[in-house]
Amino acid sequence: MLTKWGTAIVAVAASSALMAPPSDTNVPEAPEAGPSLTNAPQLPKPPPLGARGQLGLLQPPSGASANVAVKVERDGSVSITEQVTVPGGQHLVRRIPLKVPAGEEQDRVYGVRDVVVEGAGKTESNGEQLVATFDGGASTLKYKVDGAVADVNGAQQVRWQVASGWDGELSRVSASFSAPTREMPTVDCFAGPLGSDRQCSLAETDHSGVVRIEQDKLAAGERVDLAVGLPAGTVPANARFEQIASVGGAFALTTLTGIGFGALALFLILGALAIWLLRRRDKGALTAGTGPVDVLMREGDRVSFASPDGVLPGQVGTVVDETVDVVDVSGTVVDLAVRNYLWLAEVRGNGVVDWQIARRNAPDEHLVAFEREIYTAILPEGTDSVLLSELRGRGTVDLRVAGEAMYADVVRKGWFSRRPDKGRNKLTLAGIGLVALGLVGTVVLTFTAGHALLGVAVALAGVATLLGASWVPPRTSRGRRLVGQVRGLLEYLHTVKVDAIPLADREMVFSRSLPYAIVLGDTENWLRTFEGLDPSADGSAGLYWFGGLEGDRDLRRFAAHLPSFLSALDGLLAESGHLRSIRPEPVPA
Repeated sequence: MLTKWGTAIVAVAASSALMAPPSDTNVPEAPEAGPSLTNAPQLPKPPPLGARGQLGLLQPPSGASANVAVKVERDGSVSITEQVTVPGGQHLVRRIPLKVPAGEEQDRVYGVRDVVVEGAGKTESNGEQLVATFDGGASTLKYKVDGAVADVNGAQQVRWQVASGWDGELSRVSASFSAPTREMPTVDCFAGPLGSDRQCSLAETDHSGVVRIEQDKLAAGERVDLAVGLPAGTVPANARFEQIASVGGAFALTTLTGIGFGALALFLILGALAIWLLRRRDKGALTAGTGPVDVLMREGDRVSFASPDGVLPGQVGTVVDETVDVVDVSGTVVDLAVRNYLWLAEVRGNGVVDWQIARRNAPDEHLVAFEREIYTAILPEGTDSVLLSELRGRGTVDLRVAGEAMYADVVRKGWFSRRPDKGRNKLTLAGIGLVALGLVGTVVLTFTAGHALLGVAVALAGVATLLGASWVPPRTSRGRRLVGQVRGLLEYLHTVKVDAIPLADREMVFSRSLPYAIVLGDTENWLRTFEGLDPSADGSAGLYWFGGLEGDRDLRRFAAHLPSFLSALDGLLAESGHLRSIRPEPVPA
């Protein structure tokens, strides 16, 4: 049995125990921090400033304050209620960011809706931020947030800045968080400038599962960033992220850019295959003829010559080898004589052989452009006759315009899709357009939607088109068909039977075919075939277009002299340097 003094001692001891501060073993352990998004570092949560039930022990606010209630709805949206108190006579503005950094290459995007303000406040939104203005007194701001719930590492995390963008200091920020789950959530709370890892003054979860935080003295521009971890599947996740329009991010390889480069690879393969087939077909046209071509048109007992597809002697060589050569011009001069526009004659004097080219008929509408240019280059306006020696004495014959006209004419006739001496064609223009489009697209995508590699792919397609354009044969299908017919024309020159041609038409057939034989390199064979032809059989003395050999009853002397004229003319034309010469052999005596 205790004595009176013993009882007093026990009572004092018990009273001392009740008044003593709680020891570490008396304070419940705080929950561990949950997962955080990429723009907040993972830090261990410091011990709370006090045990549960100690919230509110901080000093009451002396200035502006905000009390925020955050509630996660079952559809994944988050309802926010902000109770803001502003001392009388003051004015505060909060700019709530709707796009915040979530890593080095992406932003997290939020949506805000159902905005309501009660009391002395107003709001406006510009898509980038929600601006709330509060005057002196108490105001309540309510709104819903979409995009705050994300699936992270097999769980969910709700992330929202319960305080941010204030243009003045808040003496106190308090907040509560609740979610439709029975499990205890984990919480991370960061305060201070954006990106800082300073933790809030107080952050804990009470026995009912409600997260409560407090932060005092939040400076202007600082934020309170709340990240709460929930079990997986608590609510539908709706977080949305956007790539930052940076040079590095814009050139990242994505699914879309991968598809673009896949299309580029397919384009290159198909383009290379198409060029290979076209070149193979074009080469085949040069080696596979159509057989003998019937160029002798028969009408009753008369026979006339008609070239395949109306091709002129000067055009034949260009269609075959894609180049205007000296021999093409020489053949055209002879053809103009055969068609009674010029007259050719051998002139002898003092033991010297010269050659005369005289005007017989002026150029008219029956001559194509390159024929008129050749005509006027040899016989300018006011000149009726000229010797080859005179032409050589007055300088070179300018055939540049004639060559340009020749190339333009083979395109106009549809034998070539472009000038064979130029690499530029429709594909070239398309390639330039694709390169320009790709470069512009790359710049625009770099600073807007990203996926800038799509622009690079388009530019590369343009470069490939430019390179491929020079490899695409310029000869069209009509041109390839004509090449085969020209080979057939050459075979006709080799196999023609003079006796099968009526006597009255032999001289005309010989003369009209001769320019083609000159261009095709079959002059000697053609002259030998018709060397027995009597040019006076029609009642005229000699060939109607060639003088100096009148009285001959055959073409043997003509067959010996014409090559000399052609060699002299070729040499004169080659001196101009404007055309390629393919007759380097010396002139026969």
